[in-house]
Amino acid sequence: MEANNETFTYTYSAKEQEEIRKIRDKYAPPATEESPMEQLRRLDESATKGAAVVSIAVGIASALLLGVGMCCTMLAGWEAFFVPGIVVGVIGIAGVVAAYPLYLRMAKRKREKLAPEIMRLSDELMK
Repeated sequence: MEANNETFTYTYSAKEQEEIRKIRDKYAPPATEESPMEQLRRLDESATKGAAVVSIAVGIASALLLGVGMCCTMLAGWEAFFVPGIVVGVIGIAGVVAAYPLYLRMAKRKREKLAPEIMRLSDELMK
């Protein structure tokens, strides 16, 4: 009689393989060198990130100023705060209106600054 040397093998499902890969990636050491595509993505993201943070901060601060101005104008019996409230409210409105043009200007300057490096990386990747 012949010996039956067949073995049973089992492979995990795709869902389990993905979970294993995610867990493994958590513990693997980070890559020391960025690929050109990762550099391009990072530079593209950085072109607008700083501008967005600044414009959002200006918009929030200006909206708060607008609210303070509205509160000052509505104080019953405190007529002394009416005119300063209007002034503070107008300053707040101006800040809210200026937030988006500020974003556009800052993003444009950053893009102009990053353009040579982004063009170099994109040319390298397109070859």
